[in-house]
Amino acid sequence: MIMQTIDNINPEFGSEKRTRVFKILVIFFFIIFTGRLFQLQIIEGNLYKNLTDTQAIKQVIIEPFRGNIYDRNNNLIVHNEPSFSLTITPNDFQLESIPLLLSILPLDTLELIKIYSAKMSEKLFRQTVLEYFAKFTGYDTSFIMENINSHSHYSRFVPVKVYRDLNFIELSLLEEYSDYLSGIDILIESKRLYEFNGTMAHILGYSREISKQELDIMSYFRRGDIIGKKGIEKSYDEFLRGQQGIQFVAVTSAGARVQEFGKDRNDIEALNGFDLKLTIDTKLQELAESLLEGKRGSVIAIDPQNGEVIVLAVKPDFDPRKFTGKISREFYQSLINDPEKPMLNRAIQSRYSPGSTWKMLIALAALNEGIINTNTTIHCPGSFHYGGRDFKCHGAHGSVNVQKAIQVSCNVFFYQLALKLGMEKFEKYGQMFGFGQLTGIDLPDENRGIFPTMEWLKKRNQTFTKGRLVNYGIGQGEISVTPLQMAVYTATIANKGRYIQPHLVRAIYNNLTKTQENIAYQTRYLDIEPRHFEVIHKGMYDVVNTPGGTANNARVSGINVCGKTGTAQNPHGRDHAWFVCFAPMENPKIAICVMVENSGFGSVAAAPIAREILSAFFYPDRPRKKDSIFVHQEIPDSLQDRSSFIMNDNNQ
Repeated sequence: MIMQTIDNINPEFGSEKRTRVFKILVIFFFIIFTGRLFQLQIIEGNLYKNLTDTQAIKQVIIEPFRGNIYDRNNNLIVHNEPSFSLTITPNDFQLESIPLLLSILPLDTLELIKIYSAKMSEKLFRQTVLEYFAKFTGYDTSFIMENINSHSHYSRFVPVKVYRDLNFIELSLLEEYSDYLSGIDILIESKRLYEFNGTMAHILGYSREISKQELDIMSYFRRGDIIGKKGIEKSYDEFLRGQQGIQFVAVTSAGARVQEFGKDRNDIEALNGFDLKLTIDTKLQELAESLLEGKRGSVIAIDPQNGEVIVLAVKPDFDPRKFTGKISREFYQSLINDPEKPMLNRAIQSRYSPGSTWKMLIALAALNEGIINTNTTIHCPGSFHYGGRDFKCHGAHGSVNVQKAIQVSCNVFFYQLALKLGMEKFEKYGQMFGFGQLTGIDLPDENRGIFPTMEWLKKRNQTFTKGRLVNYGIGQGEISVTPLQMAVYTATIANKGRYIQPHLVRAIYNNLTKTQENIAYQTRYLDIEPRHFEVIHKGMYDVVNTPGGTANNARVSGINVCGKTGTAQNPHGRDHAWFVCFAPMENPKIAICVMVENSGFGSVAAAPIAREILSAFFYPDRPRKKDSIFVHQEIPDSLQDRSSFIMNDNNQ
């Protein structure tokens, strides 16, 4: 059987021709495999060596640019430029990197120790590097451990931002020694640039790195994120900051970046923040800030037709430019501890007695309730005796009606008017104008002021007496208001009862949809007949334009200005000066409140500032005389001296 099988084999199967073909195929495949091996080992050897060393996929945060900010005239006032920050990933950070890193940058050694310790257990840290750090820093080992344990909030895999705004030399050195600085990356972010004179500090605010306390509350942020801290930067932070992008990269066991992961298929693109269009007039804002220089106070100007804030100037203030890039703790603490309180937004946070600027409210309430009419007169002998005491006026005005009482700011008229009005009606109209309430302006930390109602007095165990109403009639007693509330109140009077929510942002430009979205604000109408406002307008017109008015120095040629001065008592020093106004009388375009602390008479310290702003608003091309506000006059402190000094607005 076997022999038969062998005999049946085809003699051509092992022929010389087939053998030759087989040898050629073997040589061919040998060459192919040898060539591929050469490519893998020699040509692409380093690439695949790095790939074999790859231990993880790392997320690299791509910071967006904050949105730009424009003024009402579409002038760019805040934008950005690139800034470079240093980040350290604790898991990849090497002990050997610390001395080199400290030789390049003035970093906090203890902070670097905390970051390094995040990758190790306490036991391992003690065994390996604690004594090294103690010798290196000079700190006691127990001190080092105490600080590390109290700051155990670092994640070993999340980059920590340790240094902002690297300069060219620092950046060059870090790049040069990058091979020896494991776990260290350069993050490209942005810092703010300001294209205007002045500060706009309490409008714009500033942005800074999120604090640990804020991070505990807002856990959706990452350590090192930049958020708005004050002003518009805080109120509109959600729109301004944009959305962080994420790039996935492969890294080696030493933390060195190898390549992008998935060739962009998994990356998340960074989206820049939305742009804001403000209602602020930059030129008028700069003027208002210059007029307040060297004083403590604020100036607010509002468009009565739509509630847009044209000016919001506060002094003392700070320069937001100093909050861009890195700032020292000492600088920030110096602002916080400054006795002049430059961080305080006096326009919306400080409270003052309104003084005689309050008198229009009392007059409107009495007119609307039918307690008086335009012909009603009250006799002013120079004081009003009530409850066993004399409430003084600054002059004997004789018989005056409501229009004349506003013009000469007769205290006696409004003492008696408040008594006739009663507490219930007083509460009704004060609340109608929004006193004791937030205006709703789009700035953080607004103060609601104090409006003393019966309920408010009861909560504080204070007894209501009609004597309180006498004081309330001229804006004294427990009444306290913010300058912003007085600006809105003045704009509402100008509007004949239309109350519009004040605001600083007109529109938001959406970079995703490429559309501008206008912001809607609340409007409400006061339950006061418009004809009563006309009486108040005439009285306020006389204050500025008629001889005997208390603010003749606020007059602007060609413009019918309506105003009211106020000199509010201050138990802690000299009186505060107020002036509120609107213009023109026929179709108001602007309403202004000026408040200057410890400056005495509103007619002397506040009204001239308003006049300069009105002149610049209505005549922008008219050259302004340097130092044209007023000649400084010493104001007597005693009441008796006041009446003999000037027959102007004064309460008591």
